[in-house]
Amino acid sequence: MLYYLNLQKNLSIILIRMIKENAAYKTISEVAKMLNLVNPKNGKLSTHTLRFWEREFSQVRPYIFAGRRRYYDQKTINVLKRINYLLKDKGLTINGAKKQLELDNSVLDERSNLSINKKKFLKSKVTKISNILKDLKK
Repeated sequence: MLYYLNLQKNLSIILIRMIKENAAYKTISEVAKMLNLVNPKNGKLSTHTLRFWEREFSQVRPYIFAGRRRYYDQKTINVLKRINYLLKDKGLTINGAKKQLELDNSVLDERSNLSINKKKFLKSKVTKISNILKDLKK
């Protein structure tokens, strides 16, 4: 029995090494480093932020193998990059970021400084102005 448990543990370790060598998956610290999630006080990586986002956002599903270590594939990393952009750069709340991620046809231009809310706000103002102009022409 003990032999089989050791064999299973060794197979898990080999599987994890193969995954890491393939570089298809990143560890939680590698992803935190990619997203620049660093605690400004002590300079350590804020991996707890990723674990919190994992609980809050259903789109974030890391693979958890032996030893309860998290591994992120490229699809999940892209979702995390988008969450980071929405929360940190655009200043949206958790609920706002959830709504934005749920939209299939959401338009995000990460290079522009316009937030999603400003785009909607400007569009509504333009429609109001055009309605006022139509009323004035009557």
